[in-house]
Amino acid sequence: MAIRFSTDEVHLRDRLSYWREVATKGFVGHRFHTDFVAGYRGTVSLGSLGGLGIAAYECDPGDIRRETEHISSSDSDDLLICTQLAGHGIATQDGRLAKVENGNLCILDPRRPFTALMHSATKSVVVQVPRQRLEVRVGSTSGLTALLMDARRPLPSLASGFLAMLPSCTETLDEVAASRLAEQALDLIALALTTEAEKSAVALSSPRACTLLRLKCEIEARLSDPELRPSTVAEAVGISVRYANALLSAEGTSLERYIVQRRLERCRGALDDPVQAGRSISDIAFGWGFSDLSHFGRRFKSAFGSAPRDYRRQRA
Repeated sequence: MAIRFSTDEVHLRDRLSYWREVATKGFVGHRFHTDFVAGYRGTVSLGSLGGLGIAAYECDPGDIRRETEHISSSDSDDLLICTQLAGHGIATQDGRLAKVENGNLCILDPRRPFTALMHSATKSVVVQVPRQRLEVRVGSTSGLTALLMDARRPLPSLASGFLAMLPSCTETLDEVAASRLAEQALDLIALALTTEAEKSAVALSSPRACTLLRLKCEIEARLSDPELRPSTVAEAVGISVRYANALLSAEGTSLERYIVQRRLERCRGALDDPVQAGRSISDIAFGWGFSDLSHFGRRFKSAFGSAPRDYRRQRA
């Protein structure tokens, strides 16, 4: 990790105040309380990976409370993905509660109050994710805060293990590899999140929200299939195209437009990726489900302001 702070480096009497200052900078603004007033021990290592902030914590018990006063003074729009590697406690937000222990994950939104109450010495990794980069994969996250992603289940376990290794990668990977690893991390988080949300009705604001998550997850899984049509994806989720369009209308789109939008985003990501510089534009377009190159070119230019070839040249 690029930056490391530790209370071991300061006098016993100053450790708690030092930790409060460091933790606030490394995490998000919050109020911190602990019964370990004298000799508090904590270490935080900070780094970044492909546009994601990575914070690795090892510290004594304590209570984190993010309150209205902290939110009003912040201009950050990141989401926090928390992975608990050792120790136990609870995280609460929006009336929901998640046990943080044994590799479990949960998502917290710094735009609203939350608490993280750690009852024992803890080891954790917190990934700061730009909201748009996650919500483009799962839709609105407002109903997903403090949703427990239980590491006893396969997908959360895979995501937890993947995130746990990220701190060791922040200084060892070049920019291209870091960017690709970050995208894989986001894909894993999104897959675990949507799958667990579907199983946890309490975590969602309504059955409509659950169905929308299932719909988007099905689309992401089949984007590369040129036979993917609004009717086939709606049928796979067990709803009508009309209902699917009604769900997506709140986001100003339709099922057909959303499928095209996600394919275009994937193609743009491939054109941005130096590792894929040797791939032809047609290979990228066909690889993400487009079957007509002229149609792809027109839609890409309409969405991003440049033809695919010009877009790639501008970033070379």
